[in-house]
Amino acid sequence: MVSENAAAVQPEPPEAPPASRDRLLGGLLSPDVSESSCLSRYASSLHRRASRHSPSPYLASRLRKYEALHRKCGPGTLFYKKSLMQLPSAHSMGLVECRYLVWAAPTSCHIGDRVLSIASAFLYALLTRRVLLLQLADDMAGLFCEPFPGATWELPAGGFLPEHVEGLRRGSDRSYGNFIRAAKKDRSDDDGDPAGVRAETLPSYAYVHLEHDYRQPEQLFFCDEDQTVLGKVNWLILRSNLYFAPGLFLVPQFEEELRWMLPESDTAFHHIGRYLFHPSNEVWELITRYYTSSMASFGETIGLQITTFAWNPVPFEEYFKQVTACTSQEKILPEVHTASAVLHEATAEAATSKAVLVSSEHPEYADKLKSMYHEHATVTGDTVSVLQPGGAGNHSHNQKAVVEMFLQSYCDVSVVSGWSTVGYVGHGLAGVKPWLLLAPRNKTAADPPCVQATSMEPCFHAPPSYDCRANKKGDLGAVLRHVRHCEDVGDGLKLFD
Repeated sequence: MVSENAAAVQPEPPEAPPASRDRLLGGLLSPDVSESSCLSRYASSLHRRASRHSPSPYLASRLRKYEALHRKCGPGTLFYKKSLMQLPSAHSMGLVECRYLVWAAPTSCHIGDRVLSIASAFLYALLTRRVLLLQLADDMAGLFCEPFPGATWELPAGGFLPEHVEGLRRGSDRSYGNFIRAAKKDRSDDDGDPAGVRAETLPSYAYVHLEHDYRQPEQLFFCDEDQTVLGKVNWLILRSNLYFAPGLFLVPQFEEELRWMLPESDTAFHHIGRYLFHPSNEVWELITRYYTSSMASFGETIGLQITTFAWNPVPFEEYFKQVTACTSQEKILPEVHTASAVLHEATAEAATSKAVLVSSEHPEYADKLKSMYHEHATVTGDTVSVLQPGGAGNHSHNQKAVVEMFLQSYCDVSVVSGWSTVGYVGHGLAGVKPWLLLAPRNKTAADPPCVQATSMEPCFHAPPSYDCRANKKGDLGAVLRHVRHCEDVGDGLKLFD
């Protein structure tokens, strides 16, 4: 029996067996990290279909140069100690050999938000030749391996910087939105050219606030002039809970470098995410245990990531109706015979055996889907198993979230709730263009229930509203062909190829 799903699935060329695949992901990863120190680094990709997107040779080269810079300037080095000495000063000591970007943990947000923000920060560090350091909150400790060979990306505890980072918030005295306006004003008596601002007139460090509540002074971060001035500050402290990478493509001075690094614009997170994020050995054990026992035997796995938001409440039954409308209308999962007399029976003629991996903080979605496929036969004859990771064991909330993000990234098809950063991470790592469940309105299921994204990229939920090129407010989704509005967040921006 042939499944109705077969017509909707694009034929794919046969792929190499996992054992023979390139574990370095086309030069994305350096081989200079021992396998035992981070078991997932070279093994995680073997659980996914081989990516159709190879990193550019230029990106691979830039990553190797970055790793050398991080070893030279990272914590514990002489250059790092010398750079720290300038921080208590009121003004910068001028440009030095090593410059830094410190990512400070946002006040409160989900692990998915943080992963996307760190990926954006790393892209910015690459573009500006800075060393990225993370001030991790306690709840992120032990989740991921160190990504850079022979160096740490964690900001050491204690000292001037960690003590001062805690008090930095929107509008702080050290906020670049405050001092950069003063720097521009100082130049207004001259020619107004920010390139003429001397590094010695700038502070020793500056705070960049790119959280969802940032305002226009901070939004000018994505303007060319502001980047020219920020380039003369040796230490930047960034706090963000956003995937702001699309905004970097709007900065003219970054355009050429981005074209070389990411000729396929919509692979930004796919490449950077696979480069940076490798579950620690402890978390990897949880991932492989579940994958091997529950997922590996299925011919096709559909990832279903369901998130509901307090700011947009919807009754369970209503949203479940939207989820199943999407999966049936788009031939992602087979419909069932609803007559009570028709019960599920596995038959020799069953077309396929597929699994649906349900990730949600609300287990009733998986429970109801499981009951539906257990109690009723599918109209195609396919057998569907409903998998539900998480729940068991004494593991932290963030550990479980990382496990679910990576398991979702091993699925062949992705269906995710719009706005969900956990969903963005899963399908971004997989390199899959997801089906996005549109946001319900007035507690009612959306119609249509979902759309297929034309880009695998995450959405920048709160982009700036100021068009730096036009020097006025404008629609930044209409400035560049490859930076357009998101399917699930009308005002958001995402990258397209």
